[in-house]
Formats: sequence, C-alpha cells, structure tokens
Amino acid sequence: MVRSVPRLVVAAPSSGSGKTTVATGLMAALARRGLSVSPHKVGPDYIDPGYHALATGRTGRNLDAYLCGPELIAPLFLHGARGCDVAVVEGVMGLFDGAAGEGELASTAQVAKLLRAPVVMVVDASAQSRSVAALVHGFVTFDPEVRIGGVILNKVASERHEALLRQALESVGVPVLGVLRRAEQVATPSRHLGLVPVAERRAAAVEAVAAMAERVADGCDLPALLALARSAGALPGEPWEAPEVPEVPVARRPVVAVAGGAAFTFSYAEHAELLRAAGAEVVPFDPLRDERLPEGTRGLVVGGGFPEVYAAELSGNEPLRTEIADLALGGAPVAAECAGLLYLCRELDGRPMCGVLDAQARMTGRLTLGYRDAVAVTGSVLAEAGTRMRGHEFHRTVVEPGAGAAAAWGVRAPVRRVEGFVQGGVHASYLHTHWAARPGVARRFVERCLTP
Repeated sequence: MVRSVPRLVVAAPSSGSGKTTVATGLMAALARRGLSVSPHKVGPDYIDPGYHALATGRTGRNLDAYLCGPELIAPLFLHGARGCDVAVVEGVMGLFDGAAGEGELASTAQVAKLLRAPVVMVVDASAQSRSVAALVHGFVTFDPEVRIGGVILNKVASERHEALLRQALESVGVPVLGVLRRAEQVATPSRHLGLVPVAERRAAAVEAVAAMAERVADGCDLPALLALARSAGALPGEPWEAPEVPEVPVARRPVVAVAGGAAFTFSYAEHAELLRAAGAEVVPFDPLRDERLPEGTRGLVVGGGFPEVYAAELSGNEPLRTEIADLALGGAPVAAECAGLLYLCRELDGRPMCGVLDAQARMTGRLTLGYRDAVAVTGSVLAEAGTRMRGHEFHRTVVEPGAGAAAAWGVRAPVRRVEGFVQGGVHASYLHTHWAARPGVARRFVERCLTP
C-alpha cells in the first residue's frame, strides 16, 4: 500500500548546530496549532525522544538503520505516524555521518532517502557570512538523492548579519525557512551522557520545551515548513506490526515488570509492544520508589538509564533489591541492558546493589560508545546460541569481570571480546538492542515466563 504522511527531517552540518532545539521546538509549535505531530529520532539516542514526547503528546520513536536494518525504517516510521497530521524527524550528528566505516549506513541522509523526506538544514551561522553559501552548496550537491528543501539559520547576530546570510544563500537556490537570533541557551542541562532526561526534571523540561516552541514559532516560517512536509508525497509499504502470538488466555498472561522512573529512562517503545503482542501483561515499576515488584511478576526487564546518579537511593531500597535477587535465583527470566547490568551487580561505586551477578561496577572517566556486531555466545531467555544481533554501547562505567563464566555476547568491535552474563534465567549485558529487528526475542522471553 502507498501512504501519504507529511514529513520532514531536521538535520545539520554537525553536532552542536542546534537541531535538537529546532526539531523539538518545531514539534511543539506545530502541536500548539492543533496538529497531531509524530516525533522521531534518527539513531540510538534515548533522551531526545523524551523531549519529543513532551512536545507532542505522542510517543517518541527511534529510526536506526544499523540496529534495525534499512528495510525496517519506513515500516517503523509508518507505525509511529499512524493517524498524525505531520511527522518531524530529528537527525543525528552531521547529515552524512553514520556508523563508523559503514558509508552512509545509519546516517540522517540514509534515513531521509528511505523515507523520501525533504531535509531542513539547521546551520550555525555565528561565525560566518558569505561562507554559508559554500557550506550549504556542498551539502546540497554531495548526494543528489537527498533533497534539501530549506535552511534554518541559527545564532544570527543582527539584522545586518541576517541580510548578508540571505544574500549569500540566494545563489544556492535553497530557501531560508527560519532565522533564530543569538540567545541564551534554552535550559536543557547536560551531564556525562548528554541531556538530562525528562523524567529527572519534568517541570523544568516542560518550561524548556515551551521556550523552544516560542523561539521556533517566532523565528521560523511554519506555513512554509508545513508546505515542505506536505511535498514529501507517498511512501510505499505497510506499517510495522508487533507479531501477535496465538491468543493467550487472560488468566495465563504473565506479568513482565519493566523498570522505569528517573533511574531507568532508556527504552524503545517497540519492546513493550512486542512483549504485549507475545502475550505478556507489561507492568512498569520504579526501583527508586517501589519496594515490591508488581504483583505476580514472572519476568523482569531492566533497561538503560543512570543508576550511577541514583546509586544511594537504589541501594537504600533493600526490600526491592532482595526481591529481585530472589526472583532471579528462582530462575525467572530477567533481561538487563547497561544500567540494568549495573543494578544486578554486587555493588555500584561501592554501594550494594541486587547482588544477582558476582561483579562490581564503577564510574570511570572513559566514554565507551559505538555500534556493535554481536553473536550470542550462550543460549539464554533472549536468544539461542549463535544468534546474531546488532547493538549499541554508551556508558562511562566498567563492570569487573566484564563477562561471566557463560558470556552473553561475542562482540566484534572495536576489538574481539566476550561480554555480559548468562546465568540461570538472567541475560545481562552492556549492549542496547532493538527487538524489532528480532521479534523472536520478546516471544522467547514471554514463553520462558510461562514455563513453570
């Protein structure tokens, strides 16, 4: 089927140009005008989609051609954009930057081409005038399959500066769709892994998104941006659907507890959708506040986040730590990624954690970041041995030892190594994975929850 979804991609020549401010502000400004806006983010980033969701009232979703494969980009986009009036896709890094050494793979440019979507370039013009024409011309001509439909000039100093920039860009033939003056940065504080997530600063985040909306509404031509989005035309294909298993009787639907709250904010929306489609009752809980797991918990998913920031509070919740340890000791399926791995360790920065794994975790000054090709070393509640998956690492912690007697993954990059733990029903690893690429992961997990 061919579907027409108005859409555009917000990109930039490089990180730090202001695309998050523009993309989030544009989403919020359009939503304020009564439009249903579908928010998307290129790449594995978990934090920006939280701000997108706040701006639009819809779930922020990721489009990652490395984790999911290029063939799933359009279906996942159509899934997220159901029933919306317009979709805004925030890019990642520079327009043509993707997975290291993999050409255009996972770049904003590739996603724009897969979506047949026009691109709006956010250009930091603070230290240039006529040179902006050369910069934009280079991006326009680098890949003719990428349609750059307009430019938003950011950090413009004055009316005189704006006039010089506009005059220079006339020769390129790309319209200026917005001009944002130099201003005090919108209050979106960062720390060691990027922006502070919405869940940790809800009231302040609401104010920040409102300020972004005002800046974009005041400085950008919203009707022209909408017209550009509507020029995208048809997108062939069907929306992604979480594969349904044969109907599981309500009485037998296992409760899968999913960690959330301020300490565990990293998750892809499709994971919960896949678990539900596989027959589970997904129940969120907050390890910072809840002293018990949800009633009847048969399986546990603990994703990424910032347990190192909340180590004292997590450690202080001894009743929950004990219950999680008992659940794991009893053989229940437990899937833990990155922050979840740290939480299952014996201790984190010297503070007692759940003690499920005989390992210690600590903060370091070193950033570990990048896509990974992985193969399951040991059969587990998530995958058979030999299953290949792609993942992403993003942390400043280290776990010692880095792998258990039965490792979770063999990882090819940056060096060959084994990583993570498979222990009873526990699968714990630093790798973030996207289960939409392997729907069998959720189905296998839920089946194990149903096993007596």
